[in-house]
Amino acid sequence: MKHAFVTGANGFLGTNLVELLCADGWQVTAMHRHTSDIRKLRSMGVALVEGSLDDTDALRSAIPGNIDALFHVAANTSMWRGGNAQQWRDNVVGSANIARVAREKGVGRMIVTSSISAYGYHRETITEESEKRADNPHHHYLYTKKRGELAVQREIAQGLDAVFLNPCAIVGKYDTHNWAQTFFLIDQGRLPGVPPGYGSFCHAGAVARAHIEAVEKGRCGENYILAGIDASFLEFFGKIAELRHKPVPKRTTPAFVIQSVAWCSDLWSRVSKREPVITPQKATLVTGQVVASSAKAERELNYQSGVALETMLCECHDWLVQQKLLEPK
Repeated sequence: MKHAFVTGANGFLGTNLVELLCADGWQVTAMHRHTSDIRKLRSMGVALVEGSLDDTDALRSAIPGNIDALFHVAANTSMWRGGNAQQWRDNVVGSANIARVAREKGVGRMIVTSSISAYGYHRETITEESEKRADNPHHHYLYTKKRGELAVQREIAQGLDAVFLNPCAIVGKYDTHNWAQTFFLIDQGRLPGVPPGYGSFCHAGAVARAHIEAVEKGRCGENYILAGIDASFLEFFGKIAELRHKPVPKRTTPAFVIQSVAWCSDLWSRVSKREPVITPQKATLVTGQVVASSAKAERELNYQSGVALETMLCECHDWLVQQKLLEPK
C-alpha cells in the first residue's frame, strides 16, 4: 500500500485530494494545525498529525518514514495586504521548510501545489514556457507563489524529487472561501459589480486526480499547468445567478470603477483592520485576463480539462446547500 503525506488536507483542494487518495487505496497521513476542524478528515479514516510549516522540528516529527508521495497543498491565498507577513511565512518559508525536510527524510516524490499566479499577468495564453513575471510585491500572493517554487527548486538542486502543478481558478465541492464566496454575494444581493475579466476555470476533482497522476507520470522539476474552461466573469457569475434563481447580470462594471472601490475599501481597512470584500489585488485579478493552456498536463498526466463550467458550479452549489451554507432553491 502506498503512503501519502498531505499538507493542507482539510482545505478545499486538500479534501478533494484526500478523498481520491483514500478511494484509490492509499494510506494517508494528514497534517493539520491544532486549531483546524478535522471532523471531515477523521471520517475518511486518515491518520492525523499536528504540525506547522514554520517549525522544521515539528515537520520532522510529523512526517513518517517511507513516504511514497508528499503532497504539499497548504497555501495562504489571501489577497489583502494586511496578511502579507503571514502569507510570506506560509507560502515561502513554509515551502522551503517542508521541501528541506522532505529531502532529508527521503520521501519518494514531492508534489507541490503552486498556482497559475506564479506566472504573473500575461496578455496571451500562458503555457509552461511563459516567463514567470510574478515579481511585484504589491501583488503579494503572486509574488509568494513564485518564490515558493524557487525555494523548492533549491532543494531539487540538492537531490529532492519534486513536481510542480499550477492550477487556474478551481471550482467544485468542499469550497467555502474561494469562488464559493460569489454564491454568497449573489445570494445576498451584495455583489459589488460584475468585473470585465476573463479566466480559465478547472474542476477540483480533475485537479486532485492530476496530483495523483503526477506521482508516477510527472517529470522532476517540471511545471504542469492545470487549466480548463475559459469563460468571462459575466458568464461565470451569470451561471451562479441562474443556480440561485437571481437576476442574471447583463453587463459588466467598468474596470476603473471596481478598482476605485477596491482602493477605497483598502484605505478603510487600514482603520478597521478588517479584510474588505474587494481588495486592489482581487480587483486586478478579476478585471484582467488569466487564460492558460493545459496541453502539457493533458498529454503527460492524462489531465481531464474538459469538465463543463456548469458541472463544476452545480457541484459547488449542491455541496453548499447540503452543508446548509445556502438555502435550497
